[in-house]
Amino acid sequence: MKDKIFNGQISGRKGIHAEDKMRFDCHPGVACFTRCCKDADMYLYLYDIIRMKNRLGISSDRFLKHYVIQAIRDNPYFPSLMLKMSDDEEKSCPFLSPEGCTIYKDRPFSCRPYPLERAVARSDDENGRTVLYFIMRHDHCLGHKESREWTVTEWIQDQKIELYNEMNALWVEIGSIFRSNPWGSRGIDSPALKMAFMACFNVDEFKKFIFESTFISRFDLPGERIEKLKASDVELMKFGFDWTKFFLTGTDRFF
Repeated sequence: MKDKIFNGQISGRKGIHAEDKMRFDCHPGVACFTRCCKDADMYLYLYDIIRMKNRLGISSDRFLKHYVIQAIRDNPYFPSLMLKMSDDEEKSCPFLSPEGCTIYKDRPFSCRPYPLERAVARSDDENGRTVLYFIMRHDHCLGHKESREWTVTEWIQDQKIELYNEMNALWVEIGSIFRSNPWGSRGIDSPALKMAFMACFNVDEFKKFIFESTFISRFDLPGERIEKLKASDVELMKFGFDWTKFFLTGTDRFF
């Protein structure tokens, strides 16, 4: 989720706008159908985990144990979460069937935008922020040769991308805090990191931490927010981010 754009271009590619059109379609009749679901390097965000674990009817703790690999990638102070591929020869997505994705409506953000790549153009003036999109083209993908046309806006709406953008944007500030190494000399072995990981990614364990410990008695949470935390994983996600920011920086109340 990095904004990378210079003068309307990325690596020589020209950006397109919301009402520009593109040709693309993906369906079982395309010869490469499900090819992109194999040997994939897929990042997961908390909203992805919430959607997927609820679709499967399992806890976030179980989901993390069975479907996730932790890896130190671009941030040396906090692990990235990657979807664990199956052990078959093709390293298929664990949710892939011969008919396609078994959790398609709740598939993660990494799957959703293709063939669009989102970037933000910034200029020197205070309002200089323009969202542009780029068309990604992988050699194996034949969907670009299909006849169906979409505007960028139509594709974003059809794939429910804005909802994921909204949810994932909440992570940006927390991720920036982690990049500053708030753990000190203990680094990734810090107990504070383990707490932050639970609050940011293991939403069901975080819920237990809130309601099965002395947390509620120690902090004067409004009754309305307590009820929201009981009822909504998304509210727990937001609260987890607020709590993490609070205990790592002490700069903002988390309720």
